[in-house]
Amino acid sequence: MFAPYKSVLTNPQSYLCGFAAGLLFLPTTIGDMIWGVSFLRAGWQIDHAEAVNRAAMVPLGWVVGSPLLGYVADHFGRRKPVLIGGAVVMLLTSLVILYAPHSVVPPYLAGFLLGVGSGAAMIPYTIIKEVNADEVKGSATGAINFLVFTLSALMAPVYGWVLLELSAGGVLGIEIFQKAGVIGVAGIVLAIILSVFIRETGSAAGTTLKLAPPPPLHPALGAVR
Repeated sequence: MFAPYKSVLTNPQSYLCGFAAGLLFLPTTIGDMIWGVSFLRAGWQIDHAEAVNRAAMVPLGWVVGSPLLGYVADHFGRRKPVLIGGAVVMLLTSLVILYAPHSVVPPYLAGFLLGVGSGAAMIPYTIIKEVNADEVKGSATGAINFLVFTLSALMAPVYGWVLLELSAGGVLGIEIFQKAGVIGVAGIVLAIILSVFIRETGSAAGTTLKLAPPPPLHPALGAVR
């Protein structure tokens, strides 16, 4: 049972894929899904129903961004440019949402674009299977999901603690969210840096991956062969 995970988790590329994807998930899983409504209500003074509708634009952007960026990566045969490009879109839209004046942010558009860009977080799920041997691809998918959501589970209380410390237990305001938002911004930047070191596995890369040898045949099968 553990042999496939030993193969995956002793491959440094697996960690690059896992942490790059995990960092790109943080602005959406924690920033939007946990704190998005609170940010819009306390920071932008938007009523609850409208805040929920705007926060919902991020997962709606996933619906578009995940298949779109996956198609683009396959069409051009390159994974890394699409991964980094999506992360850059996330970075820019996150900066706009956090620091641009409320009046200049088009309603619904910024959250939607953040979701579209975050579709790039799914590309490492493909890469991790391509940088590992054929016989451990299922385990590779399990491993990256473990790394991604372990990071989210660990960072969620950390982000809450940062907000508590910055507000000194008082009312959360736009300034508090802007200061704490540096965590998500830094995470996206770090994900871009990690992505640079991920091996390109697209069809246009022209490289042949070194895969682990297949498991040995059963002695009886070997004799027949």
